[in-house]
Amino acid sequence: MALVPYKKAYESSDNNIFWTTMADLLLGLAIIFMTLFVLAMTGFTQQSIEQKQQQIEVSKELVEKLKEADIEAEVDSLTGDVKISDLELFETGSFTLSAKGKAYLNKLAPIYINTIFSKGELIGSIENIVIQGHTDSQSFAGINNPDEQYMKNMTLSLERANSVANYIFHTGFDKKYSPKLKDILVVEGKSYTEPVLVNGKEDYPKSRRVEMRLKTKKNDITDLLFNGVQYHD
Repeated sequence: MALVPYKKAYESSDNNIFWTTMADLLLGLAIIFMTLFVLAMTGFTQQSIEQKQQQIEVSKELVEKLKEADIEAEVDSLTGDVKISDLELFETGSFTLSAKGKAYLNKLAPIYINTIFSKGELIGSIENIVIQGHTDSQSFAGINNPDEQYMKNMTLSLERANSVANYIFHTGFDKKYSPKLKDILVVEGKSYTEPVLVNGKEDYPKSRRVEMRLKTKKNDITDLLFNGVQYHD
């Protein structure tokens, strides 16, 4: 019977150097990513708070300036979004701006654009300014198919939003902001999908509106992990 030499575990330790090194590397990477993740979450919180504070400040300023100019508009105190009644802009069933609508935008648009774009910290965080058209859910005469009703309202809401967006460039806002406005301006039609409800029922006049909304950029965790957390004074 042949005897096989017994090799102790420590005698083969040199053969395990690669695995030991790999384990240390993986542990080190895990610690780094956990640290970056915590920093990124802290950055998210800080940046989100700063964005919201900026929007609230702009909302307050918009309310004050629109009130001084005697302009009727509903401003969201948290986001700076502006709701404009269709009665201020169009004749019933039309997407062509009325004389009253043009006069209204001549006053409102410069205040809105100049106020927002003068805030360098805020404009850097804005992904889009969205001009959004909305209708009520009342049926058009002679159309009984629900899908056709929806698309008829979609067309009207989109055309109204486009009319407002187009006319904004003819108003007296500071034209140095025009290139940036072109980069971030978006036009949307929402048909009757987002009605305004009062006591659980649709308020038809309030549902018919055009909104000017600020869409802020979303923080990307991968971008923060690889590019670092940006802190602002």
